[in-house]
Amino acid sequence: MGLLDRFRAKKAAPEASSRPAPGQIFASLTSADLLDFMRGGETSSGEYVTTAKALENMGLLRCVSLICESIGMLPLNLVERGDEKAYATDHSVHNVLKKKPNEFQGPFKFKSTMQLRLLLHGNAYARIIWRGNTVVRMIPLDSRKVTPKMNDDFTVRYEYHRPDGSILTLAAREVFHLADLADDEHGLIGLSRVQKAREAIGLALQAQKAAGRIFKNGVMAGGALYHPAKLDDQQFKNIADSLENRYAGADNAHRWMVLEDGMKAEKWADSAADSQHIENRNHQLEEIARAFGVPRPLLMMDDTSWGSGIEQLGIFFIQYGLQHFFNIWEDEIALKLLNDRERDKYYAKFNERALLRGTLKDQAEFFAKALGSGGSQPWMTANEVRDLQELAKSRAPVADSLESTLTRNTNVPAPTT
Repeated sequence: MGLLDRFRAKKAAPEASSRPAPGQIFASLTSADLLDFMRGGETSSGEYVTTAKALENMGLLRCVSLICESIGMLPLNLVERGDEKAYATDHSVHNVLKKKPNEFQGPFKFKSTMQLRLLLHGNAYARIIWRGNTVVRMIPLDSRKVTPKMNDDFTVRYEYHRPDGSILTLAAREVFHLADLADDEHGLIGLSRVQKAREAIGLALQAQKAAGRIFKNGVMAGGALYHPAKLDDQQFKNIADSLENRYAGADNAHRWMVLEDGMKAEKWADSAADSQHIENRNHQLEEIARAFGVPRPLLMMDDTSWGSGIEQLGIFFIQYGLQHFFNIWEDEIALKLLNDRERDKYYAKFNERALLRGTLKDQAEFFAKALGSGGSQPWMTANEVRDLQELAKSRAPVADSLESTLTRNTNVPAPTT
């Protein structure tokens, strides 16, 4: 080693020793993921599972995005009780939920953001801004910075930790709180599905890393050529060039190879370890799907449920994957945004029919029966059908049903009930 080389090595040594040890990296000391890390996110697999880290797994990301986007795009209405079932369009709660939750979010973004935090942390909070007895807007709060507590008189208060370190205490009336299943003393704090499933998520993340290491460091050759004698450098180069020029690429696919001097070709098959690795990744994907109640086919996995059973699969997902979240939203709206008198008059309702629309043929058959086709008892008018199809109401006089049409225009007696 020359003098210049020794000088360079001596100069580089302190720099190498000053590098931080590899480990979890956080944006700042106030990062919310740092709090998750300090609370103990390490799993048996050695992976630290935080909410942000968990979303790097494609199975969990698909589960979360599917549920959040479904909740976000479904209409959420305030409905007036009674025979008319009319939307309470003049009520402030309806306008906040349906039109403008706040100055920086539309209804879709507000609902999907709240649902995301509910799934990841078990709780989602939004501050309710009142003007007298009127709700004017709702501001989402970081779930990891809000702590619900029970007062001595069994009322609830919420402590919000501001970025400057101070604590803002809010009454229950000022906080819209969506909570998942809870096992604390008073059932106030919902359980985080990410934390409860962190072992399965940790294994999935480690399996994902293992797959990455295979592509980075593993031998990806498809086979080997065996020669009975030792090859010199020129012979080795000639064979390599021949393979590259004559047999590599899509244009040479399935082209026969000519071998000389007793050379043999052997194709490498996938090993049992490779198959087991793929099976393990699929199993961890299923474990995560169970935690969030999402069927396998909706995770874009190869499954026989696709095809004729997809309609029933969609119904299954709504009933067992989304319905309980509908109830959480609807109950909290009634509890926090409506007073006792208004609860007797109004109720909140998700319109899940937006996810249950079949093919045009199925819809045509349903609406025909709804209008009284085939002698069945009609239960819809033509304008109600047009409204469900997002069509303008007919300006011409529209028959209320097939029954009234038959009675008014012909001598055929109307169907009897």
